[in-house]
Order: sequence, then C-alpha cells, then structure tokens
Amino acid sequence: MRISMGVILSFILLSFAPLTVSAQNHQLQVSELLSADQDFLLLTEEEFAYRQEFGFSSRSSKGWRGAIPDPSEAGFKGREKAYRSYLDRFHAIRLETLSPENQVHAKVYAHQLQSIWAELYFKDYQKPVNSDTAFWSELSSGLQRPIQNETELSAYLAWLESVPTFLSQMRGHMDQGLRRGFAPPFISMQGRDKALVALTLAMGKDSAYFAPLRSYLENLPANEAAVLEAQFVKIINTKIIPAHQELLSFYQGHYLQKAPKSLAALSYPDGKAYYLSKIYEFTTLDLSADAIHQIGLDEVKSIRAEMEETKKKAGFKGDLSAFLQFLRTDPQFYPQTPKDLLYKAAHVSKRVDGKLSQYFGLLPRARFAIVPVPDDIAPYYTAGRGGPSTYWVNTYNLPSRPLYSLPALTLHESAPGHSFQMSLSAENSVLPPFRAQTYISAYGEGWALYTERLGVEMGIYEDAYEHFGMLSYQMWRAARLVVDTGIHTKGWTREQAIGFMKDNTALSDHEIHTEIDRYITWPGQALSYYIGQLEIVRLRKESMQKLGKAFDLKAFHDLILKQGSVPLGVLRDSVSDWQNQVLDSAGKNLQNP
Repeated sequence: MRISMGVILSFILLSFAPLTVSAQNHQLQVSELLSADQDFLLLTEEEFAYRQEFGFSSRSSKGWRGAIPDPSEAGFKGREKAYRSYLDRFHAIRLETLSPENQVHAKVYAHQLQSIWAELYFKDYQKPVNSDTAFWSELSSGLQRPIQNETELSAYLAWLESVPTFLSQMRGHMDQGLRRGFAPPFISMQGRDKALVALTLAMGKDSAYFAPLRSYLENLPANEAAVLEAQFVKIINTKIIPAHQELLSFYQGHYLQKAPKSLAALSYPDGKAYYLSKIYEFTTLDLSADAIHQIGLDEVKSIRAEMEETKKKAGFKGDLSAFLQFLRTDPQFYPQTPKDLLYKAAHVSKRVDGKLSQYFGLLPRARFAIVPVPDDIAPYYTAGRGGPSTYWVNTYNLPSRPLYSLPALTLHESAPGHSFQMSLSAENSVLPPFRAQTYISAYGEGWALYTERLGVEMGIYEDAYEHFGMLSYQMWRAARLVVDTGIHTKGWTREQAIGFMKDNTALSDHEIHTEIDRYITWPGQALSYYIGQLEIVRLRKESMQKLGKAFDLKAFHDLILKQGSVPLGVLRDSVSDWQNQVLDSAGKNLQNP
C-alpha cells in the first residue's frame, strides 16, 4: 500500500484542529470528563514507556540498557503496528472533553505520535546513516560512563552480546533500502565510514567497547579481574570487531557502489508524501515546499541588506562578494591552535553568563562543559553542537573555523541556547515525561537561533565582524530553506546548492560542503531552524504591540522556556493565553490602584 498525500495531510490537520470545549460539552458528566483524561494519561504513560525501550545505544536515561530490542524487519513491523494502534486509541479519545491542561498535552502528543508512526511507515530504519550521523557511532556513543556494579555489568554484557546481531540486521535494512531506492546518494556519503574504520582497528582493551570496564576491573581482586577481562576481550575480538568488519566491507564494497545518484527526496518511494511528512515533523506546520522556498528567498534578501550595512560599519570598501572572500581567507579571523578556539568559546560563554539574569528569570541548575568534537567524526561534523551537559566545538580544520562566528555559535549551542533550554526542560517537574524528555526541532532550533539575534541586545558581539558573523549564521539558516526545498523538490544540484550558500554566507568552503551534504542526506531537518525562529520573533513583536508597557521580556522568555519542546501551534496558543492574562492583570491593577 502506498500512503497518499491526503493521509499525511489528514494527520497534520488533526494535530492542529482546535481542541475546544463547546457549550454542549459543558453538559457532559464529570465521570465522562474524568474517563477521557484517564484514557489519555494511560495512553501516554504506556506508549512513552514502550518508546523508551527502543534505543540501541548502550545507555538510556535510566542506565545501562541490556540487550538491544529486536532489530529485525519483523521487530520494526511490530512497532509500526503498535503505533497504528496508539494512534487509533488517541483518535478515539474525545479530546474536547479533556481538562484544559491535558488539551495542551494532547496537542504536543499528537505531533510526537504521528512523527514516530510516519518514520516507521516510511521505513526510515532502512536509511539509518547520513552524512552527519550513523548508527555505528550512536551505538558506541554511551560507552564513556564507567560500569558501577554487578547489575550494570550484567546489563552491559547482554547488550554487548546483542551487538553483532544488531549490526547484521541493520546491514540488512540498509540493503533493503538500497534495493528500493531509499538510500542517501553516493556523492554525499563518501568517506563517512571513518568512525566505522576506527572501530574495526581497535582490538581488545583498546576498543571503545572495553572502556566502560576499566575502572570496574581496577576495583576487583586481581584473579577476578583477569577472568572478566579475558571474557570481554574474547567477545570484542571474536564477535564485536568481526561484525564491524563485515559492516565496513558491506558499506565500502556494496552500499557506496550502488548508492543512488539522485539527490532529491522526491526520488524516494512515495517521495512527495515522504518529504511532506518531514516538513511536518521538522516544522510542525502545514506548509508546502514552495511556500518554504519563497519564505527563504524573502529572508535571504532581507538579511543581505543588513549585511551590506554591517560591511560598511566594518570599513570595507569592496562589494559584499569581496567582503565574504576577505572573511574566509584573512588569517586574523582564524584560530592558530585548537585551544585558541576552545578558550574563545569559553570566554564568550562566561560573558554571556554575566548577562543572563538581565534577560531571564528562569536559570537552570545544570552546567555544561566545553569539549572538542571527537576526532573520528570531526571531519564531517558541524562547527558545534550543544546538549544539556556539553557544548562540542569542532577543532578540526582550523582554517574553516572563523572566530567572528564563534559568539553566535556559542549563544546557539550553549547558553541561552540548547544547553540552557534542554536543562530547563529536564528540570521542569510540572511537565509529563513525554514532554520533558522529547525534543521537537522547530521549537528547539528556533529558540537557539533566536538567541543568536538576542545576542545583539545582550551586547555579546564586540565589533562589526562578530555582528556580521551573526548575520552570516542567520543567512545560513534562511538559505537552508531555499537549499533544502531546492534540492528535494526543484531539481537543484549539489553544485547549485553550494554556490547559493557561498554567494550569501561567510561560511568556509569546508563548512558549506559538509552542510550541503547534511541537507541532501537528511531531508527536511534544515527547515526547522528559521521557521521556528520566525515564529518566536513574531510572537515577541505581537506581545510587545499588544501589551505595550505591560510587556516584560524576562517573563516572555521564561514563558517560552517553560513549555519544553512543543509544536509551534501550541507555542502560539500559550503566548496568546499569557497575553490575555497580563492584560487582565493590568486592567485589574488600573481599577484598583
């Protein structure tokens, strides 16, 4: 069966249909109201627990996982069937009878359910590698934490024993995807096996898979430690390494050789519906590719005008093209050593720390470290990436890492961007787990991009070059709207996309190439950033106009961050409710001075 555009659109419309309580519904019995709430809460608890079972990294939020859940085709078909059932149960609930709080939760939950089901329906597991990430890197990503006790040791042993089967099954999924034309194109996947090569070369105690055992073995009697060490070395050398070697041979000798030449998502099976599902997943909105493409073109034009003004403030006499070339090539703008880059990032982050209390009432308790991107993935990784505990800075190819862009990158990836935002979400005890522990890209990336602009108000950009770096990053995200839709729906070539990015941003050639390959192999993800930022900026302007002197920027920021990750439609509703509350409070204060 092929999924129709109408099916996808019906899911989108369902998610954003207003969940209101009519006058007639006020007559419902309390027991019916409670029943709907109970059904909804039971569904979310059951489904989210089920969802948590299916990661394949060695670790989850609860600790070491144990054996990897069934990675077979039948296993994924079972998950698809389960999510079809979850969707049916969700649709059967009379959403308008839910409590106001649960009506909001339901809008968030609808997006999560439908995005997961679409990934299973379109068999995204048959395309488990792209130019940015690969399952073999995710597989080993949780191996830094030491094993603490026998329970964890048993769980890790079970997980380790299941790795060869998992790799074999994933190899089979990749082959099935390849056979039906559902694989990333050859041009963007060359050399993406560097991390896999590294995993095949490190044997025994040198393997990443031995790392969790080191400190545990040190605390055992020597004879017990020797026995356990031998046991795990044997598993690694006779099962884990050979399984990685087979995967590497498949990737280099078959997968790459038969990878498709077409770049467009439209060339995939049911390509139009697939790309539409990705637009919905990553923007949370009912937007067409053509509409997004035009938004991008309009924003590129607007930002380009700002760039011209900033170029003049920098005192540069040539045209914008010459200025971009100057920024890409002049040594004054580039770090000489990895420490130069890391120390500059740390300096910016501490300057931001000194300003946060002026713009936010909510401040997270968690802190983040600044660390370099691991060597095995750095050549194809983004300039930086942030999470609740870590801000990764890419120190590979230093001539491609301009210092004038680092303040914007730091605001985005650390505080008050991702590290700040994700920590506040995790610390928000009011939110149910399915909200607190889930990331919706349009909200998360939109917020982080918004904070880059906020850096102007915060006084973070110290000269015209750093301000231009911020504009270049804004242009980069606006240009993504044009490039992603151009590649996947309008027949753009890789060279055409590279040229558009080079003409409009100050990104280095290396960054441009890795970014374009990311958009080619990860359809739709790039759309989330600027679409999300536009909505947050629009909501701020609307609030300022509507509230006038009653508008409080710190309160507005706190409201946005209290949400956790939400679809943009939910964000709109929350801001609208807040505006009405502020106006109501202001009116009461005027009546009772």
